[in-house]
Amino acid sequence: MSQTNSPQVLIVKAEKNPGLAALLGCLFGPLGLLYSTTTGAVVMFCVNVIAALTVIGLFLTWPACGVWGYVAAKAHNKKLMDGNK
Repeated sequence: MSQTNSPQVLIVKAEKNPGLAALLGCLFGPLGLLYSTTTGAVVMFCVNVIAALTVIGLFLTWPACGVWGYVAAKAHNKKLMDGNK
């Protein structure tokens, strides 16, 4: 049996605060989503452009950004704890 000495690699990533993610999403909409998910920010920006045609649409999509931010931050933290990339 041969033993190879391969170096250990330690990858450190910071957890994201779900409460802060929700607050940023509620206050800043798609821009606040950039804290937790870039893809979500792009999608919600496009949705908000369309929703801006009806003012009532923004009252629905803006809080959705807060919910999406919270869920995305929780998912990010779960991936970190599970050891997945």
